Amino acid sequence: MEDTYVGAIDQGTTGTRFMVFDHGGQVVANAYQKHEQIYPEPGWVEHDPMEIWQNTQEVVTAGLAEADLEATQLEALGITNQRETTVVWDAETGKPVHNALVWQDRRTTDRVEELQAADKVEWIRGKTGLECDAYFSATKTEWILDNAEPLKLQASRGEDVRDRAENGELLMGTIDSWLIYNLTGNHITDVSNASRTMLYNIREMEWDDELLEEFDVPEEMVPEVRPSSDEAFYGHTDPDGFLGEAVPVAGALGDQQAAMFGQTCFDKGDAKNTYGTGSFYLMNTGNEAVESDHGLLTTIGFQLSGEPVQYALEGSIFVTGAAIEWLEDVDLINNAAQTAELARSVDSTDGVYMVPAFTGLGAPHWDGRARGTIVGMTRGTRKGHIVRATLEAIAYQTRDVAEAMEADSGVETTSLRVDGGAVKNNFLCQLQSDIIQTEIARPEVDETTALGSAYAAGLAVGYWDSVDDLRENWQVDREFAPEMDASGADAMYDRWDDAVERSLNWATEE
Repeated sequence: MEDTYVGAIDQGTTGTRFMVFDHGGQVVANAYQKHEQIYPEPGWVEHDPMEIWQNTQEVVTAGLAEADLEATQLEALGITNQRETTVVWDAETGKPVHNALVWQDRRTTDRVEELQAADKVEWIRGKTGLECDAYFSATKTEWILDNAEPLKLQASRGEDVRDRAENGELLMGTIDSWLIYNLTGNHITDVSNASRTMLYNIREMEWDDELLEEFDVPEEMVPEVRPSSDEAFYGHTDPDGFLGEAVPVAGALGDQQAAMFGQTCFDKGDAKNTYGTGSFYLMNTGNEAVESDHGLLTTIGFQLSGEPVQYALEGSIFVTGAAIEWLEDVDLINNAAQTAELARSVDSTDGVYMVPAFTGLGAPHWDGRARGTIVGMTRGTRKGHIVRATLEAIAYQTRDVAEAMEADSGVETTSLRVDGGAVKNNFLCQLQSDIIQTEIARPEVDETTALGSAYAAGLAVGYWDSVDDLRENWQVDREFAPEMDASGADAMYDRWDDAVERSLNWATEE
């Protein structure tokens, strides 16, 4: 099998990537395309699912062509995706009834506050392991069913959206389901993505009837739930379709679980942090669903065919890399690479703190009405101070989560595996090591999200024999050790709490 490979479709928040990997986990092909971010109102974020599907076909085709590969050389396809982002579509035509509501979208905050007022937070957490938050798919699906007015005009018999959903004419899913459906014609999700909907019982391992009723989501709409690495396959690509070949689609993982898998965090206590649009810190807790007392999520990590589910604790930070994009949007930097140079141009932030709560705060604060805040500025504050404060904010948010993780799990983090676009920045990696007072290990292949989904699909078809093969592939690019003394890091971090306090409950009018 010298000349066969495994492909991975990595459908992220800002774009879609297609990568091809060989037996050694090395990249053979890589193509990427951005899609439009749609902001209809403050705090609302949408994507066009048809654009995402079109881009997926284009990056797969381009990636294969640029690497001079044939679709026949793909043993399997894996999918990884932005989680929680929700699509509802017509089962017959395959057309979405509304734009996808993105995980960052806050339009259902009022509904979440109703649930909080009705004392349903613990009830939801007990079943799903999740905070009651607009982040997850349940309230998004409910909103689409209540508000997808255009469909009423298209319905042949004048039925409303909910009637059509109950008749099995509409399907819902996260982006993995949307892509699997378009690739194979089958309506399937994996356990990791199901666990992010706030409709799936992670202990009973099934869609929860009481939650489906609470959010008025007909059971006919939800996908079949399968292992993340599935020897039975989710289906095959259409040989008459854009690939021209029947390739098994055999693995799927939500992006953060995929990164954990790609970082080979297969054992209890293994932890990783991914720095993308947001940052997501996951620790494998083995076959035990560990409950959090410190604002973390209990979630499904992954499941291999014929094996029990592995759970994880997760700290979800909504905005990290997106804060660097914001610096670019407001012309403080020209590109992300400039942040290190500007941050180094000053010795400190001179007391400036930036809280990038552009879409509320996730773990461990969980305040959907928090908003972005810069405090501590003086007349002497310069661009370098704000840029440095933004990088420090990424490190502080990670420390928030790391401390909660240690408190919940009882496991002290000695080394943290990191990945994602932002970790190319050596300044940020060193800063993170200093603030968290922990060693940071950056792998050679930093696109671990795509790699994880390729691993899941490749294991399912026997391209790799076992997870031991994957462990052997993991190679360190560089390690960072703390250079700042603990007291200095603690002093900087102490004032971070004061800055966060000032960002809370700001968006009272939205």
